[in-house]
Formats: sequence, C-alpha cells, structure tokens
Amino acid sequence: MKFKVMTEFNESVLPALQKSPQEFASEIRLLAAAKWYELRLVSQEKAAEIAGMNRLVFLLAISRLGVSPFQYTAEDVLKEVENVK
Repeated sequence: MKFKVMTEFNESVLPALQKSPQEFASEIRLLAAAKWYELRLVSQEKAAEIAGMNRLVFLLAISRLGVSPFQYTAEDVLKEVENVK
C-alpha cells in the first residue's frame, strides 16, 4: 500500500536552493531517509527505498551529505574485535 505525504513551502525556497519543485521533493526524501538511516531507525535497503534509489546510489548520495555508510560506532568495532580474541 502506498500513501502520500504533503506539505507546503513558499516558492521562495526554490530559487534559494536552486532546485525545481521535483528536485526539491527528491532532496527532501533523500534527507529524511539519510537521517533515519543515520539514527539507525531504518536499514540501508529501507532508506534507499524511502529515497527512491537503489542502495548503491543511496550510499553515494549519503557520502555527499557526510553520512557514514557504516552503522557501527568505534565502540561497536572495539567490542567486535574483543569478541574475536
């Protein structure tokens, strides 16, 4: 099942961001998906779906936004290394 989310913005934001309405909507989807992924609320696969992209394109897009493709913290990695020893 699909659903729509609608919100209104003043047209003045489009020139400021140098985006068409379609580009703006796509960017909003990407930003929401990237943030939810960063917060570990969704997987890479689900975030890519939310953004309307395949996983590779999503990973390239989030790297442009400064979001790590890895959901491990340094602490998580150290715990994993300790478990291997």
